[in-house]
Amino acid sequence: MELVGVWLFAVGAARRLMWKAKNWRSAARHLLKAGAVLAALPVSVVAAWAQASEAGGEANLKLPDLSQVSFFNIDGHKLLLFGILFCVFGLIFGWTIYQRLKNLPVHRSMREISELIYETCKTYLITQGKFLILLETFIAVVIVLYFGVLLHMGAFRVFIILLFSILGIAGSYSVAWFGIRVNTFANSRTAFAGLAGKPYPIYKIPLDAGMSIGMMLISVELLMMLFILLFIPGDYAGPCFIGFAIGESLGAAALRIAGGIFTKIADIGSDLMKIVFRIKEDDARNPGVIADCTGDNAGDSVGPSADGFETYGVTGVALITFILLGVKNPTTQVQLLVWIFVMRIAMLVASAASYFINGAIARARYLHADHMNFEAPLTSLVWLTSVISIALTYAISAAVIPSLAGDTTQWWKLATIISCGTLAGAVIPELVKVFTSTESRHVKEVVTSAQEGGASLGILSGFVAGNFSAYYLGLTMAGLMSIAYMVGLQGLSNLMIAAPVFAFGLVAFGFLGMGPVTIAVDSYGPVTDNAQSVFELSLIEQLPGIHQELKRDFRLDANFGRAKDLLEENDGAGNTFKATAKPVLIGTAVVGATTMIFSIIMALTSGLTENVDKLSLLHAPFLLGIIAGGAMIYWFTGASTQAVTTGAYRAVEFIKANIRLEGVERASVADSKKVVEICTQYAQKGMLNIFVAVFFAALSFAFVEPFFFIGYLISIAMFGLFQAIFMANAGAAWDNAKKIVEVELKQKGTDLHAATVIGDTVGDPFKDTSSVALNPVIKFTTLFGLLAVELAVQLTAETGGMLTHVLAAVFFLISFIFVYRSFYGMRIRTSEGAKEVSRAPAD
Repeated sequence: MELVGVWLFAVGAARRLMWKAKNWRSAARHLLKAGAVLAALPVSVVAAWAQASEAGGEANLKLPDLSQVSFFNIDGHKLLLFGILFCVFGLIFGWTIYQRLKNLPVHRSMREISELIYETCKTYLITQGKFLILLETFIAVVIVLYFGVLLHMGAFRVFIILLFSILGIAGSYSVAWFGIRVNTFANSRTAFAGLAGKPYPIYKIPLDAGMSIGMMLISVELLMMLFILLFIPGDYAGPCFIGFAIGESLGAAALRIAGGIFTKIADIGSDLMKIVFRIKEDDARNPGVIADCTGDNAGDSVGPSADGFETYGVTGVALITFILLGVKNPTTQVQLLVWIFVMRIAMLVASAASYFINGAIARARYLHADHMNFEAPLTSLVWLTSVISIALTYAISAAVIPSLAGDTTQWWKLATIISCGTLAGAVIPELVKVFTSTESRHVKEVVTSAQEGGASLGILSGFVAGNFSAYYLGLTMAGLMSIAYMVGLQGLSNLMIAAPVFAFGLVAFGFLGMGPVTIAVDSYGPVTDNAQSVFELSLIEQLPGIHQELKRDFRLDANFGRAKDLLEENDGAGNTFKATAKPVLIGTAVVGATTMIFSIIMALTSGLTENVDKLSLLHAPFLLGIIAGGAMIYWFTGASTQAVTTGAYRAVEFIKANIRLEGVERASVADSKKVVEICTQYAQKGMLNIFVAVFFAALSFAFVEPFFFIGYLISIAMFGLFQAIFMANAGAAWDNAKKIVEVELKQKGTDLHAATVIGDTVGDPFKDTSSVALNPVIKFTTLFGLLAVELAVQLTAETGGMLTHVLAAVFFLISFIFVYRSFYGMRIRTSEGAKEVSRAPAD
């Protein structure tokens, strides 16, 4: 009867969700009620859970005593304490650049626009912060049930784990906030620097902003992880690492998905006005432009900052988990753990050194130049960082792990494996540029197609570029991972079980070896995009006596036409390098997820000693899980794009009704804020539907059958990899095709320009919403799966399979309701409150 009661209550809650949740706040209230119901399972079930005699999986992870092994006559614990100093230096580095950017000269008209953008960004982030608190509630329920009830941990220990999950969210949120503050300083300073007519300053300011964010982000992440490693007791540290990783994945997923939806609603709404009203780029009379600038930060700064923070942390947690599960010798465990963290510290140093060396070269070459290829110094920075990182990898490996369990050759083998990932961090951006750069034959093909065939042929050529890029990037990743695999076969299996999995995890680790630089070139884009907008919105050209004022106050002979050309050209470079960072992050997510999945497999197979035959296509649930994972990826793509489509429709509707082109110089602040409000509203609606569907799908599939869930996790990683690469690079190709028409061909306002604008609006949700959000979704699902699948296994062992399957059905029903809502609840209506364009099937 208790089971029937659970079933009926949950179904009733699900029905109320479907019928009563008219907006995200009411949905949140009903979801919390549903969470409370699921948390308050029948007393007999809770008692059964509490009978678990021992912890499994990640809850059993205990860090060895790092002080038992010496390095350079210093024990491992003391050696890593020095790493904290390097993190502090990294924070000082980032803060110093921040202060320098803040104090750069800028005209008041441009500063006012950048501050208005920052104020709207603040409003957006505060709203997202409240939303994150709601999402953390769901995670907290599962953590309490799993660690507190199922594993019988004391209240204080559960509190510590919860605390670190909150710290993970806070970390993602704080670096995102820092990112928008830096970028909204840098955008107006870049725009002002363009007035001198020289390209070098408008290259250097966005790069400095990006390095400030990158160094701050990686230093904060590394500092938090070192704190857990060095100061949390060993039997607490494993669960704390998992809680921390889940928290930062949750924060990144929310900020990445919502930010991606927000920015593309605003971007499309703003861009389409160029076609409808034949107005210029970033016309100050267009109320959508401020929202577009806010979106550049919400989607291209907030999202990537949180995503990079989470990616760096989760990859580290994956490797720590593997070492503790797969390596049996405690001395070897300590050696590998210390080696990994020393490598991370060294790569921080490598990024800073490369920045200074490359900066000196770029300054010597371009400081007084009238023309420069903006992509060239960014490319050289990436390659220089890769080379220095690889050199340090071998040097440090030889010094820190000259011998592992008596094997004196493993140091260079492990260094080679990491270097495969570090090399990928430089090779992949080069391949991405082949399909997305303004110099790319593929991008020029999009322009050529659009010249004769209009938007339709231009769009088809973008599809070609995206598909080809997935082929080349996929084979490149497979090739580098194959090298790592073959090197790993040379004795690594004597140190650990499943050595190839560890090798793949080290490749992901190497991907992020250039973390600050990867973040820097990614953050370059939103600054250059905003700088162009700030220039136009400031109306500086129209200010009375502006030439004399600039000459008097700044000793500047302004060249407005030249400044606009340079800012537009630099925006093209920003588009390209935004595109290069995306496959690096998604590649890391997939390779890192492989390592995390291994820890689940270890728990399910008792250390690969039983049930290994179920990891096979001959085991039907495993195959069915693979199919289900593919279905989830394609739903996610549609749901995130649907949120953009509906929100953009609403934004366009408002802008067309309220734009004033006669008798005004700029749109009213009230109208601009209304567009921002529309973007925020649909971003949160879309995010709520997506998150709840993903959350309960993970619970449901974990409860269906453990090896079904393993298939599901592998599938979302593989499908997600190629879907993300295709969409990101196709979108970037359409974006830069438009840039070629605007900058090189000087054909703004023509039919060709309109065709490429349409292509760009198709590419917007491709490159900045659906593709980029797959990264945190994959990692959040995998990390959350660590808890969910063991919860299901233990529940099945204690109560039999019936309750587990009933709960799987309930969880799937809730997930499906939000899948349903992600389309039918987000459909375009002709006007608010009007009938739908076409009637939906009966509910």
